[in-house]
Amino acid sequence: MDPQPVVRLLAAFPHPLDTAVAAARTCTSASGTVRPDAVLGAPDLAEGEQVGARSRRDALAKSLYAAGHHTTFQHAHFLFSIERVSRQFVWSFLHAHPYSNSEQVSQRYVRVATDEVLIPELPPAASEAARMTVGAQHAAYERLVLLLGPIAESEVLKRFPTWRRHPKRLARQSRRKAQEVARSVLPVATYTALLHTVSCLTLFRYRRLCLQFDVPGETRRVVDAMIAAALAHDADLAAVFEEPIPLESTPEYDLFTMFHGGGPQPAAYRSEFDRNLAGLTSRLLSPGGGNVAAVAAAVRAVLGVPVGRLADEEAVRLALDPGVNRLLGEDLNLSTLSKLGRCLHHAHYTFAKKLSHAADSQDQRHRMTPAARPLLAAVVDDQPDVVMPRLVAHAGGEARKVFDEAVVRAWEGAGKVRRLGGSEEAAEYLLPNALAIRFLESSDLLNLHHKHRMRLCYNAQEEIWQACLDEALQIREAEPAIGRWLLPPCAVRQLAGRKPFCPEGERFCGIAVWRIQPAEYRRII
Repeated sequence: MDPQPVVRLLAAFPHPLDTAVAAARTCTSASGTVRPDAVLGAPDLAEGEQVGARSRRDALAKSLYAAGHHTTFQHAHFLFSIERVSRQFVWSFLHAHPYSNSEQVSQRYVRVATDEVLIPELPPAASEAARMTVGAQHAAYERLVLLLGPIAESEVLKRFPTWRRHPKRLARQSRRKAQEVARSVLPVATYTALLHTVSCLTLFRYRRLCLQFDVPGETRRVVDAMIAAALAHDADLAAVFEEPIPLESTPEYDLFTMFHGGGPQPAAYRSEFDRNLAGLTSRLLSPGGGNVAAVAAAVRAVLGVPVGRLADEEAVRLALDPGVNRLLGEDLNLSTLSKLGRCLHHAHYTFAKKLSHAADSQDQRHRMTPAARPLLAAVVDDQPDVVMPRLVAHAGGEARKVFDEAVVRAWEGAGKVRRLGGSEEAAEYLLPNALAIRFLESSDLLNLHHKHRMRLCYNAQEEIWQACLDEALQIREAEPAIGRWLLPPCAVRQLAGRKPFCPEGERFCGIAVWRIQPAEYRRII
């Protein structure tokens, strides 16, 4: 039997279906809002009246659902504790859409135990091959943590030379850095745990589309557990839940079969994608030239000023200069609520990106910069394809050897699982966190500005930091009126007059980044 996830419902609206119906009735109520506890009437209604009230509620709920009036189902929310699920599942399903909120155990800061890995149900020989591969990957992880310790400590001391006088703090930060890099060889089958909050509507969607690439088996098990917990809380929801769409009926299945019926051959695609990246982690596609004019026109619309009084570049500055728009220096991201801030929605950018599976799993947390990510079955073959961590490449020697051998073993193990009767889903679990993910990502300027403000910080995950720097520098070149304002948090706060400039407290990176230009960042890290 396949491993079962541990799913608990920690909190939820008292009566989700009643809440949705109350929201719908409020829209046509002459007497104000309708309370959810009034949907079924007074508790002392006669039995026949109770049956009638329930029937009317269920009929309205089904009608709302069928007609697409789904905002009514977004009021009720569920908070789940989800444990013993793979990082592959979280990447493929839970974090592949914007309508949720999660807080997840970090592999950057928490050491991974050897038994914290999902091994799916397999034929005996394939199961043994999977376990041997996982054991070797964990041995490589532990070895890399030790091998990378000295170079990680050296990098920490470059920023904080006075930390020699604080050996415990130095050892803790060095160990975390080594763990962050060593995790690159761990399998994507590694267990994680998270708190996950979704609306009733998102839960409906989970149920309907839980059978899809890349992990339909695990996804179905987790979603079934979430649905069971929700129905135990409010059995009336059963009136609306639909059955899942079969995997074979999804468009991705048909198209995968059309293009890869004889087995995937992605080498040409990978080569073409990497060639077009031209050595960058993230490359700006179709920079166009209308973004400055679009933002400027929006600013003039907000202020009611004609073009003769407010030129494009000055209008853009009013929206993006923290010295003028001081809301940009606030701790909260207030731009979505600000009339001036919302002008930034009208500029759009698309990037081709290549990150490791681990880095992309963090990149997904920026839910308002959506991406088209690959079907792994379509882009993975028997040739190792990874993003090597910079620290491993810099360390060279034994660390590089351990990394390279672990990567080869992962692909060999996945191939052996397939040959011994395991499914593609099961084989993919053995791929390492270093697996290269190639994808396209888009964003409007408002959400890109927020992402860069978070991820241009030197404390950010290194690959995402590099991708954001690539993006900021390309936009500076293509549209300097906009690009000059894509800055790390300390630089934004400095321009806005907020002190301290660095918002990280004791996590301050040790470098006065606000004093240097983005083009110089690479020479410092």
